[in-house]
Amino acid sequence: MGTTRLKSRRRQDQGLKWPRIAMAILATIGVIDTGSITLNKWGWIGALSCPGGSEGCDKVLNSAWGTIFVGNGLGVPLSLLGLISYLAILIMAILPLLPGLSENKNDLSRKTWWGLFFAACGMAVFSLLLIWLMVFKIEAFCFFCFLSAFISIILLILTIVGGGWDDPRELIFRGVLLSLAVLLGGLIWASAENQKQLNSVEILQGNSPIVQSRSSKSKIALAKHLQSLGVVMYSAYWCPHCHEQKEMFGSEAVSELVIIECAVDVKNSQSSLCEKKGITGYPSWEIDGQLRSGIQSLKELADLSGYKGPIGF
Repeated sequence: MGTTRLKSRRRQDQGLKWPRIAMAILATIGVIDTGSITLNKWGWIGALSCPGGSEGCDKVLNSAWGTIFVGNGLGVPLSLLGLISYLAILIMAILPLLPGLSENKNDLSRKTWWGLFFAACGMAVFSLLLIWLMVFKIEAFCFFCFLSAFISIILLILTIVGGGWDDPRELIFRGVLLSLAVLLGGLIWASAENQKQLNSVEILQGNSPIVQSRSSKSKIALAKHLQSLGVVMYSAYWCPHCHEQKEMFGSEAVSELVIIECAVDVKNSQSSLCEKKGITGYPSWEIDGQLRSGIQSLKELADLSGYKGPIGF
């Protein structure tokens, strides 16, 4: 009888309250962290102060693994997935603590604990994969990335400690399956991005990759028009998105553009000018005194600069 009552009480256990509060606080920090990176990548906020040096953060966040989709001038930064994940954890952490949810509160608490565990476990595994890429592939340090990985791991620990789990074996079994699935998917994604970068961007130290595409007459005309107006493209030799932007113009047109090199470890670096201008992402375009961050379509550049020449982009 005593054993039955104990099991019944454990099934009704809603977990501990303080881990939920701690997770909500950490998730809020994660939202600020990933949200700032996302808004910065989209050019909606200015430069971020990165402890340890902004060069490392720029190199990591603008690498091939810093964006999950680029096309037609649209870039979806990887940090956006982190932002969505932290928001989900924040909602699940505080939802059972809100007043007026007395009905089925035990069921809601249990479901959100499982949701918190799955989210935190997936984020922790994927964050460790990103740290591996940062250290061994990109070879740079980004404080924001380490912070996000640290928060993800602490969130996972809090779900294990505070969940009041009935059967730890079930928790371990599901956690292992999820971790393997996330790791496998992450490795496939990382490998695909790595191969894409090797195919399109063969970077030698201090040298931008060679632009392979050819330019049409209209692209050359647009480039000359941009040059005549003093339009400037701020770039970094190691930035794959800068290379994609140049490929959109073609080799002949690129030679007509005014391109400022912002990387600090090259002879032709104008990093001080880039810092003075407040360049926070690459490529960035300065048109009529206004900065636009990210890859821009040729049509957008034509419209922004008042180009009236032949359109055949």
